[in-house]
Amino acid sequence: MSRTTSLKSLLAAGVAAAFLAAPLPALAADKILNSSYDISRELFVEVNAAFIAKHKAATGQDVSVDQSHGGSSKQARAILEGLEADVVTFNQTTDVNALVKGGAVSEDWASEFPNNASPYYSLPSFLVREGNPKNIKDWNDLVRDDVKVIFPNPKTSGNARYTYLAAVAFAREAFAGDETKVDAFITKLFDNVPVFDTGGRGATTTFVERNIGDVLITFEAETKGIAKEFGEDKFDTVTPSVSILAEFPVAIVDRVVDKRGSRDLSKAYLDFLYSTEGQRILASRGNRVHDDAIEAEFKDQFPAVRLVTVDDVFGGWNKVQAEHFASGAKLDTLFGNR
Repeated sequence: MSRTTSLKSLLAAGVAAAFLAAPLPALAADKILNSSYDISRELFVEVNAAFIAKHKAATGQDVSVDQSHGGSSKQARAILEGLEADVVTFNQTTDVNALVKGGAVSEDWASEFPNNASPYYSLPSFLVREGNPKNIKDWNDLVRDDVKVIFPNPKTSGNARYTYLAAVAFAREAFAGDETKVDAFITKLFDNVPVFDTGGRGATTTFVERNIGDVLITFEAETKGIAKEFGEDKFDTVTPSVSILAEFPVAIVDRVVDKRGSRDLSKAYLDFLYSTEGQRILASRGNRVHDDAIEAEFKDQFPAVRLVTVDDVFGGWNKVQAEHFASGAKLDTLFGNR
């Protein structure tokens, strides 16, 4: 073999090795996984079907959307432990921020979609037995000795954390900021809960199917859905005088979509939630939306309620996390070993 031929062979081998070593570009994905909160199952069955049909009509591409459901905080932990969700549709900002801290989601996620990346919102509301036999009207009725309350574990459920925050907000107003009385109010509320399920759907099952408790506290959308599914002659919905704005943040899981080549499909999916069709589906499922026309279309379904915000009452989510939800913070102290 000549010296020239030998060099050519070595160069060719080097090019081949470099090609094999170089990362291949990710192919465009035709499937994504949406990790969502516990009680959103039926909602996203409808959302996914509508999105898939719209995407097919617009692009000609057949796609599919898989779902994973659980307590919002539990879902965030699962992603950090390896669940390859392309997008999240959570019910609490702190759970998305946990993904930011874990390097799965970008720090500017809240600016990537409108309304602080919250396409819809709700509030903690009440569902009682038909005729409201215990005459439950507001948060102060939930600490009576004759009332048993159902909501999930606030350590595992974003739904329940909103319940906790709404109850604290009510108590701070009722007791003029006397934190000792506020703490006693929340402790009594916890004492009135006979069983803490890990997520909102489990709490619904306990109340509806196991017939435990006098009142279920959950997102307004869930109270409407239960009454519709199981019969409005069996349950009444009760809107408290004040509640807390519960935003439903969405985000692309950068660590996953960059690996799978699914960023474009993931963004199209979350954009669909802001479309007229998406907003109508959300509102028809009992969620409050930002689209003015859709809001007006469904206005008769949503009672007036005074909503306070986490920023106004608690100084923002970072402060809430540090003062209430961190290990050893206020929630741990009041919740104890229940």
